[in-house]
Amino acid sequence: MRNQLNCSHFERGDCTSCQWLEKPYASQLAEKDADLKRLISPFILQNKTEILPLVSSPISHFRNKAKMAVSGSVERPILGILKDDPQSGVDLTDCTLYPPSFSALFPVLKDFIARAGLVPYNIAKKKGELKYILITESQHNQSLMLRFVVRSETKRALVERELPKLLEKLPPNSVVSLNIQPQHAAVLEGKTEIFLTEQKVIEEAFNGVPLFIRPQGFFQTNPEVAKQLYSTAQSWVEDLPIEKFWDLFCGVGGFGLHCAKALREKNPNVELTGIEISPSAIESATKSAQQLCLQKVKFASLDSAQFALNEHGTPPDLVIVNPPRRGIGKPLAEFLNNLGSPYLIYSSCNAESMVKDFESLTHYELNKVQLFDMFPHTSHYEVLTFLTKK
Repeated sequence: MRNQLNCSHFERGDCTSCQWLEKPYASQLAEKDADLKRLISPFILQNKTEILPLVSSPISHFRNKAKMAVSGSVERPILGILKDDPQSGVDLTDCTLYPPSFSALFPVLKDFIARAGLVPYNIAKKKGELKYILITESQHNQSLMLRFVVRSETKRALVERELPKLLEKLPPNSVVSLNIQPQHAAVLEGKTEIFLTEQKVIEEAFNGVPLFIRPQGFFQTNPEVAKQLYSTAQSWVEDLPIEKFWDLFCGVGGFGLHCAKALREKNPNVELTGIEISPSAIESATKSAQQLCLQKVKFASLDSAQFALNEHGTPPDLVIVNPPRRGIGKPLAEFLNNLGSPYLIYSSCNAESMVKDFESLTHYELNKVQLFDMFPHTSHYEVLTFLTKK
C-alpha cells in the first residue's frame, strides 16, 4: 500500500481540505492513535480495558460522495471549491479521494449544465442559478444520487427537457433532484427537494444489511471503514443477553440494524427502538427493517435526548449512541448513567466530547476501545467504545 498521496491542488495551496496530506499515512495513524490513548487515559482500567488494533482506510478513492461548488460560466462550468475571489473556482474533478467512476461522470455533468442553461451562481452579483452539485454513489449497485442545488425553480423546465439524455448516461436506479436554496448565504442546501426521477432513494448494503440513502439524511462518507465499524459493534453484542435496546442518534439505522440482525439469531423477539431527528433518515431505517423482516423494530423521528428523558418504560439492556460532534451532552449522559442499562456502546467522531460525556457515566467502566480511520489526511477519526455497568 502506498503510504502517501500526492496532490497538485494541495501543493499549490488551492485546496487544503486534507490538512495532513504531507504526513506519511503511517505517521497519521500513529498520531491519531496517540491522541485517542491520551484522551481516554483517565478511563483505562488495568486488566479490564481492551484497546483493539486501529482500523485503517485506503488512502485514495475512499469517499462515496462529492460536494462540488459550481463557478465559472454556463459554457465552461468549474466544479470544485470557491477561491477567496468567489468567481474564480478551483476545479477538483481530478481529486483522488472520489471514486474512480466520478472521472467519467464530471464531463457528463458539465455538458448537462450547459445544455440546461444552469448559470453558475455569481456571489458578487447575486445572479445565476446553480450553486452546488451534491453526488453520492452506492457501492452496492453503483447507482447515483445527483442533487442540483439551485436558487429557484426558474430552470426546471429546461432541466427536465435535458434529463432523459442525462439519465441515459447514469447507472440504473439513479436519483436526480433539484434542491432549492434561495438564500444569499453560505448554506449548502435548502429545505425543498424536487425529485425529477421516480426513484427517490439509492440502496447501499453493508455486511448483508440493506441501507437506504436519501437527500438530507446523514450517511457515512467512507464505506469500507463504515462496514467494519458496524460489523465490530455487531460482534461485540451478538452473544449478550439482550431483550431490548435503543439506538439513539441512529441516522439510517446502521448500528441498530446490524445489532438486531445478529441478536435475532438467538432471540427472535429482541426489541429495537431507533431515534433520529431527521424524518428522511427514519424513512430509510424503517425501509431497511422491513427488508430484513425485523418484527419488533420501531424507528421514530424525535430528538434523542428528549426521547430518552421522557421514556418511563422498562430500561433497555443496551443503549447505542452515535451523536454529532458535540456529543450526547451532560443531561443525557447523567440520565443514561442513572438508567442503569447493563451495556453502552458509544460511537464518536469527536473523542474530546466523548470523554467529556464519560465523566458523567460514573456507574460504567470502559471495556473496549477501537479507532476507525474514517477521515484519512485529516486529524479526525471515528472511535467505537463498549462500556459495561460496574
